[in-house]
Amino acid sequence: MDENKKAVIEKRIRRTGENLMKNNMQFYYAPTKEDVRDIVKSLLKEGDVITHGGTVSMVECGINELIASPEYNYMDRTKVLPEEIKDFYRKSFFADVYISSANAITEDGILYNVDGNSNRISAIAYGPESVIIIAGYNKIVKNLEQAEMRVKTESAPPNCVRLDCKTYCAETGECVSMNKPDRQIYDGCSSDARICCNYLISAKQRHKDRIKVIIVGEELGY
Repeated sequence: MDENKKAVIEKRIRRTGENLMKNNMQFYYAPTKEDVRDIVKSLLKEGDVITHGGTVSMVECGINELIASPEYNYMDRTKVLPEEIKDFYRKSFFADVYISSANAITEDGILYNVDGNSNRISAIAYGPESVIIIAGYNKIVKNLEQAEMRVKTESAPPNCVRLDCKTYCAETGECVSMNKPDRQIYDGCSSDARICCNYLISAKQRHKDRIKVIIVGEELGY
């Protein structure tokens, strides 16, 4: 990456990180995705029960291999049968550590997440003792309005393609609401496969340092 561009990106990351800390979340900066592993490891204890949401960013950083170590008790959702998945989601609430990404992070330190089944946003909001968010700098936006727009144009469409969801955005590359004059976030998509069903805004936290946010100086995920 061009050094001048990198310097600007790092300033934006630091500014966002300072505001995350003001909102009672821990902040860590990883210059590259290879640096994420050591940060995550420092946040884990031997014997921790660990699970995660459906996160491309975590996979890109190689965290699956880390938490599959015998040091930890890894609840691997990829090995769960379809008829067992609801029970698995409920058990995830009792994990010591929950790893996820974010759909967007505002510069004033707010996490924005949207889900279909909502197991991920539920675990982020309440349940596991520790939540670790891994996000590339591309997830940073100016405000909640931009966060909503990011989900419609950059997050939901590729995720629907990845999950093979038969939705308008998977077919066209953008949310159906983009064709409406007011672009209402909750309107438009009538598909049973819709993944934008519940919305979580994580602002200042009552439980200080429960949520840890690692922002990476590279583009990750959707």
